Amino acid sequence: MEEAEIVEHFYGVYLLYCLNPKYKGRTYIGYTVDPRRRIKQHNAGREHGGAYKTSKKGPWSMVLIIHGFPNSTSALRFEWAWQHPHTSRRLRHVSKKKSTQKTIEFYLMVLSEMLKVGPWCRLPLTIRWLDDDFAQTYSTSFSPPLHMPICYGKVIPRKVTKKSPRKEKTNESQMQEDYIPMQLCSICGLISEKNESITCIKPSCRLIAHLICLAQHFSKDDQILPIEGTCPSCNTNVLWGDLIRKMIGCYQDLQSDVDNSPLIISSDEDIVD
Repeated sequence: MEEAEIVEHFYGVYLLYCLNPKYKGRTYIGYTVDPRRRIKQHNAGREHGGAYKTSKKGPWSMVLIIHGFPNSTSALRFEWAWQHPHTSRRLRHVSKKKSTQKTIEFYLMVLSEMLKVGPWCRLPLTIRWLDDDFAQTYSTSFSPPLHMPICYGKVIPRKVTKKSPRKEKTNESQMQEDYIPMQLCSICGLISEKNESITCIKPSCRLIAHLICLAQHFSKDDQILPIEGTCPSCNTNVLWGDLIRKMIGCYQDLQSDVDNSPLIISSDEDIVD
């Protein structure tokens, strides 16, 4: 496994596998914003924050986690559909579990189908294997869309926080900092307010555009939510999800000296079987 990766704005839906010989083979699907803390809670028991259905059945292994959801609501809806594939209207085509099929194989098959249908097929999701043994056995069991990377190794969530302003400023320096020059959308040419503008992830690029303008510029086949596109300013191919993540405050540590670097490409409804 690779070293732990720091991921900002983290919302994840995970799959657990029971290692207890008495309950071996059981799985559990849940939602979390902190995988390390959540697996400790599951293995510690309900009295320590774990779920009722996993309590006293451990140890559990967090096999993989899907992250990259724009918010908790999106992640919780994904969690519910993964738990209830035959109730979800988007997954009614998924065949029922066969008697000879392992539970983990069934839920990985469901996951594979989920990543092929909307709205999930257009989200900037990441499939992350957290367990070496399961990764080696099941990593080839499904192929997600090309814009969804498959990663290996632990993850460390980090909240997005705005950088704190410097202390004690003179009235003149404060006025200069508060002054924001008029910005024009690079696509339509109209005024673009700061709270509705989107910029390129490339540090040296000066693109400023309305969110809707760039979305329409990227969209293909009348799709409302684009997946990727070419920046109209610097001609760099970028993922729409990366642009949105920057817009909400991620990637604040990007510096212009990395300009030539490669592009950075629980609810109560948890289920156990």
